[in-house]
Amino acid sequence: QVQLKESGGGSVQPGESLTLSCTVSGIASTFKGWFRQAPGKQRELVASMDGDIIRYSDSVKDRFTIFRDTVKGTLSMQMNRLKPEDTGVYYCKYGGPQTPYWGQGTQDTVSS
Repeated sequence: QVQLKESGGGSVQPGESLTLSCTVSGIASTFKGWFRQAPGKQRELVASMDGDIIRYSDSVKDRFTIFRDTVKGTLSMQMNRLKPEDTGVYYCKYGGPQTPYWGQGTQDTVSS
């Protein structure tokens, strides 16, 4: 059974940091990533790992870092210098477009 569960969301002020983690079981995939959905907007890719290739959206490049802990079985994302526009529900995803698996999401709110 495939399970993905995010944690680490919360409410912070602009400029602060958060680390999201996604505990993964039951699946191994070359593609894994973090997506976010802001209020009233479509879900967008924030950061991804596809084999050895790591990509970031322009809006988070140089502020966010995606990484895996293969011992703990987690996919994480360190988010620094957070901005109000980073507010949204963050989802981790494993698998390609034919067989995607999603976590339930974790809310991050950046506000002064």
